[in-house]
Amino acid sequence: MKKLILYSYLKCSTCRKAAKWLESRDFEFKLIDIVKEPPLVNYLNLALEQYSDDKKRIFNTRGLAYKTLNLDIYGLSKEEIIQLLLSDGKLIKRPFLIYEEEKVILGFNEIEYAKQFI
Repeated sequence: MKKLILYSYLKCSTCRKAAKWLESRDFEFKLIDIVKEPPLVNYLNLALEQYSDDKKRIFNTRGLAYKTLNLDIYGLSKEEIIQLLLSDGKLIKRPFLIYEEEKVILGFNEIEYAKQFI
């Protein structure tokens, strides 16, 4: 059984689509509200490593929380980025899926999910 953790925001339709996709294929996963409980530091580090070529991908750039910051993400250190993400779960790209504690999949793309799980 694969270990999956889905950080999600209940009002996010894309998050609901990701959960529905996993459920329809009988995957068991732990669902966590990203706003109440942002991803653990080690998961954020993992995401930063995976998306090191574009740190901005980890952020929910369409969200109001991000837009009001008016920050240069590329000018921030890894530690500053992690502290920023931990301060507000709405800043984080969602859904934020942890696969086997070793891979992070940001957002929901049916093709990417299918490649990962099938």
